[in-house]
Amino acid sequence: MIPPKRPRGGAAHVTAPRPYRHDPSFRRSLALFRAFLHEQDDPDACYALLARDAVDQVEAYDGPVAGRTVVDVGGGSGYFTEEFRRRGAQAFLFEPDLAELGEKPPDSAVVADGYLLPLRDGIADVTFSSNVLEHVADPETFLSELARVTRPGGLIYVSFTNWLSPWGGHEWAPWHYFGAERARARYLRRTGRPAKHTLGENLFAVHIGSTLRQVRARDDVTVVSARSRYWPFLAETVVKAPGIREFATWNLLLILRRCPT
Repeated sequence: MIPPKRPRGGAAHVTAPRPYRHDPSFRRSLALFRAFLHEQDDPDACYALLARDAVDQVEAYDGPVAGRTVVDVGGGSGYFTEEFRRRGAQAFLFEPDLAELGEKPPDSAVVADGYLLPLRDGIADVTFSSNVLEHVADPETFLSELARVTRPGGLIYVSFTNWLSPWGGHEWAPWHYFGAERARARYLRRTGRPAKHTLGENLFAVHIGSTLRQVRARDDVTVVSARSRYWPFLAETVVKAPGIREFATWNLLLILRRCPT
């Protein structure tokens, strides 16, 4: 279980955003792209790099994570949790799928549904969810649960691959533009094995415009930043262009701040 939070005293801790010198940049985006190309044959290197990059982003908006309580929701086999711990955070992994946890999940990993986390209100300084939202049937309820477990003034990091992104169909992209069933059938013909993801079962068509409207209408969070997670330039600008953003953003990153109760 997550230990009781140590008293901080005074007002909730809120650190002003600090410059992140390497994000966005072509060099960073190229490094991530090259890592993604080897996701299947070298997943450790791919996800270790992605974890370092994601925690860099958290610290860019919220300061060092050392000594902070971090809740990683849907973090798979724990790359993100381990990186938070490496930097001194008290990080805990909550993952609903035993298969995703792998053979050696982080210590104290909990099998739990992101719709109903076994945590009290406001326990986390940082609530983190990387590439999970497109895998839940009810994103609004999922976001509500992330907000619930985050303390007032705490940070919520949410990224997801939107459906109309070139990678929206995951392993059967970009053929998802021609229909999900056709794309899955092509994947089976090409690889000889069924695709991991099925639209409407473990992959859902989540869009940037509707997600932004839902988040901005909430009274429990404020939007600090809505940006492309991997884009090498104008990362926030591309998200402001309706229509175009659904294709060009690739992966939406939302940095949210939990409102005072």
